[in-house]
Amino acid sequence: MASYEKILERVEKPARYIGGELNAVTKPWTEVRLRVALAFPDIYEIGFSHLGLRLLYQRINDHPAYLAERVYAPAKDMEEELRKTGLPLFSLETRHPLNQFDVVGFTLQYELSYTNILNMMNLAGIPLKREERGEADPLIIGGGPGSFNPEPLTAFFDLFLLGEGEDAILEILASMAKAKENALSKQEMKKELLKIEGVYVPEFYTVEYEQEGKIAALYPVPPAPPVVAKRILPDLTTAYLPEKDLVPWVEPVHDRAMVELFRGCTRGCRFCQAGMIYRPVRERAPAVLKDYLEKIIAQTGYEEASLTSLSSADYSQINELLSALTDCFSPQGVRLSLPSLRIDSFSPELAARFQGGRKVGLTFAPEAGTERLRRVINKNLTDAEILTTAREAFAAGWQRLKLYFMIGLPTETDPDLEGIVTLARQVLTIGRDLNGKKAGRVQVTVSVSTFVPKPHTPFQWRPQISLAETERRQNFLRERLVGRGLNFSWHDPRLSQMEGVLSRGDRRLGNALAKAWELGCSFDSWPDQFRWDLWQEAMAVTGLKMEEYTRARAYDEILPWDHLSAGLKKAYLQSEDQRAEQGQTTPDCRPRQNCSTCGVCASLNIHPQLLRR
Repeated sequence: MASYEKILERVEKPARYIGGELNAVTKPWTEVRLRVALAFPDIYEIGFSHLGLRLLYQRINDHPAYLAERVYAPAKDMEEELRKTGLPLFSLETRHPLNQFDVVGFTLQYELSYTNILNMMNLAGIPLKREERGEADPLIIGGGPGSFNPEPLTAFFDLFLLGEGEDAILEILASMAKAKENALSKQEMKKELLKIEGVYVPEFYTVEYEQEGKIAALYPVPPAPPVVAKRILPDLTTAYLPEKDLVPWVEPVHDRAMVELFRGCTRGCRFCQAGMIYRPVRERAPAVLKDYLEKIIAQTGYEEASLTSLSSADYSQINELLSALTDCFSPQGVRLSLPSLRIDSFSPELAARFQGGRKVGLTFAPEAGTERLRRVINKNLTDAEILTTAREAFAAGWQRLKLYFMIGLPTETDPDLEGIVTLARQVLTIGRDLNGKKAGRVQVTVSVSTFVPKPHTPFQWRPQISLAETERRQNFLRERLVGRGLNFSWHDPRLSQMEGVLSRGDRRLGNALAKAWELGCSFDSWPDQFRWDLWQEAMAVTGLKMEEYTRARAYDEILPWDHLSAGLKKAYLQSEDQRAEQGQTTPDCRPRQNCSTCGVCASLNIHPQLLRR
């Protein structure tokens, strides 16, 4: 302990590593059956903001037989101190080295955090490759959206959980504890874990490749099932919610109380992985939401409560809920926020209610510059609807709007890019006209990212545009989005290329991932830390090409994630891809008669849980 105290004196933000926050849990190390380290592969400020990790932390610690402690990726200065002193990476709560835990569970939130996972394991003294670890080493598990194609990580992990973890984590720990007490080997333990719905143990699946790198065969090794189906909670109203929440020492990216209004989305945007893998929609009862927030606000002192979901304003009783929460929390000075607000769900009254009267700016996501391209991606918005919403926002007193678009969407052409420019200028003109003498204060920011095809979406077979083409399209916009009141921001195209490689990657990428880390890659999601040159070298040394992963796929090609199911029928995804090519939209499936027959409800034996409007 004394050694750790000394290095904490030499780092920029020691509070990232000391633990002891309000509502943190410390249990006697020797009095539990299993010890779990919940690991987030980014710094404290980012990882602390992740609702899933906070929820699992309390869920595990609520059980008397287990303990959960946390660890976040150390910043560069802390990593240097650990390596210089030879001290292993440790947990916040008790400063036990990670290699002393029974389980180290990583959150797989973003592909560009994968080198951080390897770095954290190395700092903890845990052998990277699964085959190099012994019986005394922790079991390495992963969960989160990355688990729906974890193939680039399979050489390093023992197992993954597909889907929702609140209940599954306790089943996993119970199985492990029993195996440990019966002195089963890791291999025998994993065979038992295979019996748990949603658990994917990659070593029980064999992948064979053709000479050019495509997958020739993918099959299970008994007793593994042919396909692993995601784990899902049938009813969010009765699902676990913690009795308390953590309060940080260092201000995180999102410093607020959070609760999910619902999971899933019915909109059917064809580019959106989250909208596909979290189906169907399950809404929480408003009384449960209000009771939970009252309890959490009272014991944490948070001054903001965030009502999170993929499209929060789609909550069936959003106006009634906001009225009840405003009456409850306004006298306490607690603000409400909706982090995701769709253009076609916007109203000035709704926005003013969650911003507490402050006009700090609004963000909308048209996604594409023309109605034609929005039909392709099933974003059913007209130009008139976008401009009407902008007019309502400016008329209600907002002076800053941010418009979010993607470039590189399937079938996109230069006229679609020109549509982004036209739409932005029309919005700016509306704002200036409505603001009269204050027209100079009106700001319209166009933010552009590059479309990355994702597994389990209708566009999973589509190509990603090249680095050169991405830069051309960014320059197209940069040259035209100029003038007072117009701002343009864009995502580093090299990061998007790397994200595209990893998101649809296969097991062969594991060698490139390890090599990139050996060469010095970490914090790849940070533009100032990303080393494109080192990733290019790692790919070349391991005999792989970026283009192998960003290319188009044929419908009959075996995909690296074909044995992992989000419940969606492949025929549905193909049909949606074909409808996109024809510019045909698919209705929102929230009304029963418009169900798009994606297959989730039938395959998982589940039903949408929608409140009455």
